[in-house]
Amino acid sequence: MAEIVLEKKPEQAKLRIYLGAAPGVGKTYDMLNDAHRMKHQLGVDVVIGLVEPHSRTETQARIRDLEIVPERVIPYRGVNLKEMDVDAIIARHPHTVVVDELAHTNVPGSKNRKRYEDVLELLEAGINVMTAVNIQHLETLNDAVNRSANTVIRETVPDNFFKRADEVVNVDVTVDELRSRLRQGKIYAAEKVEQSLANFFRKGNLNLLRELALRTTAEQVSSRASEYRRTQGLEQAPIPEKVMVCLSTRPGTERLLRMGARVAGRLASNWYAVYVRRPDDDKGHGDPDAFHRLEEFERMARDLGANVVNLTDSNISDALIRFAQQESISHVVFGQSARSRWDILWRGSVLNRFLSEVRDVTVQVVPMNKPLRRG
Repeated sequence: MAEIVLEKKPEQAKLRIYLGAAPGVGKTYDMLNDAHRMKHQLGVDVVIGLVEPHSRTETQARIRDLEIVPERVIPYRGVNLKEMDVDAIIARHPHTVVVDELAHTNVPGSKNRKRYEDVLELLEAGINVMTAVNIQHLETLNDAVNRSANTVIRETVPDNFFKRADEVVNVDVTVDELRSRLRQGKIYAAEKVEQSLANFFRKGNLNLLRELALRTTAEQVSSRASEYRRTQGLEQAPIPEKVMVCLSTRPGTERLLRMGARVAGRLASNWYAVYVRRPDDDKGHGDPDAFHRLEEFERMARDLGANVVNLTDSNISDALIRFAQQESISHVVFGQSARSRWDILWRGSVLNRFLSEVRDVTVQVVPMNKPLRRG
């Protein structure tokens, strides 16, 4: 009888994220310390794919004898810029690679648009990754940070990326310690210190960011523990909650998507971004700006892990109600209407109709404010 040999399925590459409340908490420092411990105490083949010391001598000293994979030079507008060389790292194929500044946007002409996409490619190639990011770059927290810091964070990482993480390490220091590091010139140059203390490094803003970082780490740990218990048969998996975000073409709809993704993340649930087209929809020919906004919102929804659903119905309320009932939706996110109270009373509203028809559903109405100034 022929012997049957079962091939062992290769183990999925591991992702560890070092998460901090703000620049200067020590994410890169701790990550490099752990890389040294893995190399010298455990004999692991660890290399540096990219590290940004930001002229911090303590961080630069931590690199020591770790092998550095040379960066790739990319010509851009007459200047040679450097980016992490993903292909070179894959060719070198270490056990683990250190990748700093996860939220970074790559130079045009790079293999991937964002550094987190580089990380996903490295993981797909079977290389374990250690990476670092600050909490303000998490996509669904963008609005909360914008309001607190009164500025727009341009570079973000989708929450769905965090779900891929096998481990999230919260690198935490007290607010007073962080502000002290700033005053000592350990974070920014001297000319930026006072402005930073009065703006991003205000105590109130840092307390918020620290709370968000701690909460995000706790949610990830809870989600991992729940998944482990489920796969080990230690408890019966609960009926999953379902979240629906009602898309529109209005500016500010991205706030709804971040809220929906955040709620879905807390519930460890599936979620949908739903747009209802009317049968006579000309697909943007009458309002190309609105059409392009919708395309961008749908792209963002997919990046955040949503199932994007397009429905066609002459009555928006009927379509949303029918979908919510068919899919057993438990949480719905609506945008606050831009119509006047009189117009709503006279013509009715999608939200009011939904509330009157659908029972046992949690409904959240999100204000759609004007965008904050860019900083």
